[in-house]
Amino acid sequence: MSLDFNVPSFEVIRNEKKCIQCKVCIHQCSNMVHVYDEEDAVVYSNNNKCVNCHRCVTLCPTEALLIREYPLEFRKNTNWTRQAIKEIYKQAQSGGVLLSSMGTPKTFPIYWDKLLLNASQVTNPSIDPLREPMETKIFIGRKPNKLDFDNEGKLVTVMPPQVELNVPIMFSAMSYGSISKNAHEALARAATELGTCYNTGEGGLNKAFYKYGKNTIVQVASGRFGVHKEYLNAGVAIEIKIGQGAKPGIGGHLPGKKVGEDVSATRMIPIGSDAISPAPHHDIYSIEDLRQLIFSLKETTRYSKPIFVKIAAVHNAAAIASGIARAGADAIVIDGLRGGTGAAPTRIRDNVGIPIELALASIDQRLNEEGIRNSVSLIVAGSIRNSSDIVKAIALGADAVYIGSAALIALGCHMCHSCSTGKCNWGIATQEPFLVKRLNPEIMYKRLVNLITAWNHEIQEMLGGMGINAVDSLRGNRLMLRGIGLNAKELQILGVKHAGE
Repeated sequence: MSLDFNVPSFEVIRNEKKCIQCKVCIHQCSNMVHVYDEEDAVVYSNNNKCVNCHRCVTLCPTEALLIREYPLEFRKNTNWTRQAIKEIYKQAQSGGVLLSSMGTPKTFPIYWDKLLLNASQVTNPSIDPLREPMETKIFIGRKPNKLDFDNEGKLVTVMPPQVELNVPIMFSAMSYGSISKNAHEALARAATELGTCYNTGEGGLNKAFYKYGKNTIVQVASGRFGVHKEYLNAGVAIEIKIGQGAKPGIGGHLPGKKVGEDVSATRMIPIGSDAISPAPHHDIYSIEDLRQLIFSLKETTRYSKPIFVKIAAVHNAAAIASGIARAGADAIVIDGLRGGTGAAPTRIRDNVGIPIELALASIDQRLNEEGIRNSVSLIVAGSIRNSSDIVKAIALGADAVYIGSAALIALGCHMCHSCSTGKCNWGIATQEPFLVKRLNPEIMYKRLVNLITAWNHEIQEMLGGMGINAVDSLRGNRLMLRGIGLNAKELQILGVKHAGE
């Protein structure tokens, strides 16, 4: 093995006066950072193994631990940064592709933070959501251009299949295998209680979760893992995954070490085998091919479920979305550049795709110009962090949003960016039984319910402040947005005026 020039990323600082040698840190760390020296009767730390997951710091009963960035200084250089040098060291040592988890940490513009909401004053008074009804329920699916009623006022128009959501928020696709069974259960139970949906991801649906079918979106990805007729009919909607925001243009990979007996049965692959999703669907090379798959799935489910198509936010996303809408999809999911992932090549995650705000605005504008916006719902994902992001997304044209990273943070994720190792100390991105049991779905699903309930209250407050009493009335209403600190081209793409106009 060649010489390794890398130094630790983090330093564990132990206050010896506070440390009582209870060994909690040793038992709680799956990376074996903390070690007890029997001879000297002391606990010491191996900095090289620390990923800064905060588990030991959080659970230390005497608050004796602190983790900080390793203080080694490189010579200052704007071009050759510490990160750039360390990545070269790592690849020179391993000869492998750099892998990363979660969303990109690069400093791309976050357009949500450069958009401001309008508020009503006198001529269009605000609405008090505590005293007046506010509607946050939405329906995902194709909408008819007009409704016909009989002489008694009863609807006679045959409605396409719809997904009814009590809140415009769903839990995004995270496959069983990439996250634990307990994490999936927490998501499924929370979605059921909230009256919304969670997405299986590309790993199939565990038999234990079929009972949550009315709140489940099942996914069909290029690997077709776990896809069969019973699975397709188990959920309330089907999502065809073409692309993902964290890794546009490439497929997926679940390491064999994460494929135990249960994951093997769910995905229908051998125990211990790598689950590799190819970059393209090998039966989709055109919009016509996609249309054939959409209608094959509709035939399989007797036209009872809406079909979603998920794409990554890329430069020609508007044209792609137009083709998807015309191919018969009922909803289009757009996943932006900052979206999370269990594992992706670092160079892909940090350099491919565009921010979700720009993709959403351009797609909504294109579909409206072509007169087909009502034929499809738009769902966006890719670092939705709070309720104001959701309100701004709806004003830019979204019907609903998916949240992934935010949901995992509610479950305890500390964003240590090491999901791909399978050693998640919080029981989320792991299949190790002793780690999985750390996440109690009975407790954690309630945290998800609390999060979405709080966001829904905030959404109602913001709607009321704008003088709007239904979330559907905000969709695509860019007059309720103003940009700040944006150039003329950015304002044009987003379709909003500058603050003060």
